[in-house]
Amino acid sequence: MKCFRLVLALAVFLSSPHFVVAQNHEPVIESGSEVHAMDVVILGDSNTWIGGDDCDNPKGWNKWFVDIFKPLSCKSYARSGATWTNTVSTKPNMEENIAVLGNDNVIYNQILRLSAACKEGRQPVPHLIIIAAGTNDAWFVKKRPGVFSKTVGQAFSGGSLLNRKPSQVLSLAESVRYGCEMLESLFPQAQIILLAPLQAIQPTEANLAKACEVIEQCGLRMGLKVIRQDRECCIRRVDEMKTKRYTTDGAHTSEEGARLNGTYLAKRIAELTQH
Repeated sequence: MKCFRLVLALAVFLSSPHFVVAQNHEPVIESGSEVHAMDVVILGDSNTWIGGDDCDNPKGWNKWFVDIFKPLSCKSYARSGATWTNTVSTKPNMEENIAVLGNDNVIYNQILRLSAACKEGRQPVPHLIIIAAGTNDAWFVKKRPGVFSKTVGQAFSGGSLLNRKPSQVLSLAESVRYGCEMLESLFPQAQIILLAPLQAIQPTEANLAKACEVIEQCGLRMGLKVIRQDRECCIRRVDEMKTKRYTTDGAHTSEEGARLNGTYLAKRIAELTQH
């Protein structure tokens, strides 16, 4: 009887849809084996950039996101030091890659790089665009003096911003609207998801909270999905100030932090893209 029960239990286990047999014939349980038939692109700052353009470095959340979400393709156009917010000197610049804050190191120019790559056939037209930025806007407010100069209401008080130059879009709220309007114009069939930044030690709590709120409210105004990483994800400022675990320096994810964050975001983004 015990032998029969063992055989029956094994048969049920082997019939599980998450059971696969590895090449060495040892049983492996797959987690998140559903493939999402989407071409994905990610724009953002250093916490995405450290995952690599091909999203294959485990220090970045995007590597773990790809492993679990399993898109058709996923490319990162993120740059270290990038902000949403433009300056009076911001201009089109698709070549610069300085890895620090700069007038042209903005989401606007990542959008231009993405658009050029699609036009030249180097990038599939995306089904999903994820934008993970805002930490540097909250951190380097002296370098972005206009960052909080306009409320979300003021940023949406007039018509489209697409007739402006980036050097005329100087607040965070306007820059988020401007970038998302560009993406909607270039890729009208794509779904856009905004990731408000993770908690971090370096920006003041007030500035980070303000930046996250601006990004969320801009997204809601435009009918976009928003994930508040500062509220939902694993990094807690107060904990990282005591012991660096999920970050290496209070702002950039450790491999453990990236894994936890990417795993969580894969689940949340899968939920948001089902609708």
